[in-house]
Amino acid sequence: MTDAVGSIDKPDADDESAESKKPRKGGKRGKKGPLGRLALFYRQIVAELRKVVWPTRNQLTTYTTVVIVFVVIMIGLVTVIDYGFNQAIKYVFG
Repeated sequence: MTDAVGSIDKPDADDESAESKKPRKGGKRGKKGPLGRLALFYRQIVAELRKVVWPTRNQLTTYTTVVIVFVVIMIGLVTVIDYGFNQAIKYVFG
């Protein structure tokens, strides 16, 4: 039989091992100085940017056009609603 935490019959392995192990103090990153950690950070940034699938110029133009058209439509919609509320307030309060 199990509950939300795990098996009732078997104790959690993490509970026993957490008491017997010493806590880690940073591993490889803890031994480097501030400049070494900063260099590691920038190397990781460059590695992540290499994984990015960049859009082609045609895709970028399409995405930009879609965003601009959507923003213009939303501006028009908000303008119409604002004008309608303005006229309603003028009608109610004179």
